Amino acid sequence: MVKFTWHEAHVPVDLPIRQIYGVLFTPDGRILLRIEKGICQLTGGKPEPWEPLKETLSREALEEANCRIDKIHTVGYQKVDDGEKVYAQLRFAALIREIGPAEPDPDRPGWTYGRILVSPERAIKLLPYGDISEPLIQAAIKIAKKYDFYHQENLPDEVLNDEILED
Repeated sequence: MVKFTWHEAHVPVDLPIRQIYGVLFTPDGRILLRIEKGICQLTGGKPEPWEPLKETLSREALEEANCRIDKIHTVGYQKVDDGEKVYAQLRFAALIREIGPAEPDPDRPGWTYGRILVSPERAIKLLPYGDISEPLIQAAIKIAKKYDFYHQENLPDEVLNDEILED
């Protein structure tokens, strides 16, 4: 059985990073989720060996969600122990600067992901990460507040309704 544990810290140097995903915030505090086969996910993917980790997230955000991001900061990592290998799945928080129309993922020709903007509370409910969803989102909010790109508390509730992004 695979064991997942959440760590609100930087990845230890001896632990290989196999995935990088981001909690991507709009300026009004919503989170972008991509939809694949009806399941909501964070945006991200595998780092290339030559690629700085923050650039992996920027590239994946553009490829999967057609959005440009900045203010990328480490939130923590999920340690995965599958019984044979132990590795990390790194998580960042970032600010969305621009969202374009949905486009096919260049790594999966013909595949275009759905996208939805949701409140952090809704993201916790929609993400399929079990007990890790809430501490991950709460840690991402803490980082976004620290670096001044989370301002949900200043907005009326009606702004935080789900918004499905059309093609």
